[in-house]
Amino acid sequence: AGRAEDGRVDDPRLDPLRQAARDGGATVVLSAAVRHPDGRRTISSLVVDPTGAVRSAYDKQQLWGGERDLFDAGRRGATLLVDGWRLGLGICYDGCFPEHGRAAAADGAHGYLCPSGYLAGSEHRRDLYYAARALDNTMYVVFANAVGGTDPWRFNGGAAVYDPEGRPLARGADTGEEVLVATFDPAALAATRAAHTMLTDRLPDQGLPRTVLTG
Repeated sequence: AGRAEDGRVDDPRLDPLRQAARDGGATVVLSAAVRHPDGRRTISSLVVDPTGAVRSAYDKQQLWGGERDLFDAGRRGATLLVDGWRLGLGICYDGCFPEHGRAAAADGAHGYLCPSGYLAGSEHRRDLYYAARALDNTMYVVFANAVGGTDPWRFNGGAAVYDPEGRPLARGADTGEEVLVATFDPAALAATRAAHTMLTDRLPDQGLPRTVLTG
């Protein structure tokens, strides 16, 4: 997809999502390869608003493996505001870095949205990373994943929505397409953050570790 100077994206392949957003009064978030006016190429989160307008909202910061040969890394994080909910945006490998989810939480995020592409054989890491990001930051996490394909590019599904303690509210199977539905509850979020106060207790500067010699 091509990105205009004002961030708008116009690509006919997005027309079905535009129509769905308009018909349902919904906001749609998806990831796609985007070419910028300055020639940069990024893996980006696109946001389709309820009017059907599409904008490039976030560029993936943590590139994985061969992605570095094709794409440019994003320069900053992004938080999406939908109906009073603040939602941090990430893509796949971003979610493997605790700092990325923490930056979203530090910006006031109540949730973290991570479309991804995990391959068969990575189920342990897939199921651990995003539950951990939820509990680390007492925020909801929505993890979407590609599914199907042929080796070596066979994706393992397992999409999930995690509550702010890292428990799955909804989980998809490792094979086959599924639609997951979950509700974000502001009372549950507040109760979790009252009981588990890592965000308010964290030190402003952990300081550098020092080596302690013995013997």
